[in-house]
Amino acid sequence: MIIANPIYDTVFKKLMENERLSKFFIGTLLDKTILSLEMNPQEFTYKVDDTKDKKSGDKKKPTVPDMLGFSFLRVDYVATILTEAGEQKKILIEVQKAWEQDDLTRFRTYLAEQYRKIDTINGIKVVLPITTIYVLDSNLPEMDSACINIEREYRDMITRQLITARSPFIEKLTHDSYVVQTKRIKSDRYQTRLDKLLSVFEQDYFVDNAEMTKMYNYRPDDDDVKEMIDLLHYVGTDPEERKALEIEQEAHRTWTDSFAKVNREIEEQAKALEEQAKALEEQAKALEEKNKALEEQAKALEKKDKVIEELVKSNEEQSQAIAAIKRQLDEMQRK
Repeated sequence: MIIANPIYDTVFKKLMENERLSKFFIGTLLDKTILSLEMNPQEFTYKVDDTKDKKSGDKKKPTVPDMLGFSFLRVDYVATILTEAGEQKKILIEVQKAWEQDDLTRFRTYLAEQYRKIDTINGIKVVLPITTIYVLDSNLPEMDSACINIEREYRDMITRQLITARSPFIEKLTHDSYVVQTKRIKSDRYQTRLDKLLSVFEQDYFVDNAEMTKMYNYRPDDDDVKEMIDLLHYVGTDPEERKALEIEQEAHRTWTDSFAKVNREIEEQAKALEEQAKALEEQAKALEEKNKALEEQAKALEKKDKVIEELVKSNEEQSQAIAAIKRQLDEMQRK
């Protein structure tokens, strides 16, 4: 079956706006039962049109921040989960999807916003624990796993024993994370519920050069996976939905080209600065050698002046000696 590539922002957004599919996605990754999900006001950054000057309307050269606003999706939820102890617990879940993972500053900025956030549950203002999910269409070179869970543990530093109890104070100041690397998803796994979820995101069997659509080669035996595949099939084959995909693909291509151009410009500037620094270093070295030569000349002149001074002194002494001899001869002649 042909389906839309869910790594595209417009497609992933449709999945996460579907309550059943977002429950399936989040619950499977967290390995928790999601009782309810409340989507918070979300931020969907797709393309920032800052290429025109607002006053004159003239085209202006896009800056790095302008171009970095192209492809980034963030969706926030307040989730009620069922803990292993059978208790209901509300947590704040932040889902961030990005084509690249290099812009760490923005990930940290959004996370800081969540830590400052106060939610209202049943009319009461509360600070909720946070769980983050990062879906990347790029590889972390240090990690081969397609799906990574970063958990915390409490440990007594004196006895080195693990602590099973949990403190609301600590829970609200630290958080668990999940990272999905879509390019590392293997196409030969389809056993567990997690395998079946990840199979939807595997980046293989594309049917177009832009990698907007692909063949899904499994026969879904899970109702949630089947609904997800049905939605993706609709998005991948409906003309209007494909148009939205094409717009995003063009924006992403533009962003990639622009970012590559900025990188080249930065590299060229860095190379020019390096050459300037090298030239300045050579000039400094030449000046140092010149100063050294002048210093040696000064020493030579000083030595010459000293020799001249000694010669003058010697001449004065000789003149005085001659004058004394002359006086003696004059006295002898007078006698």
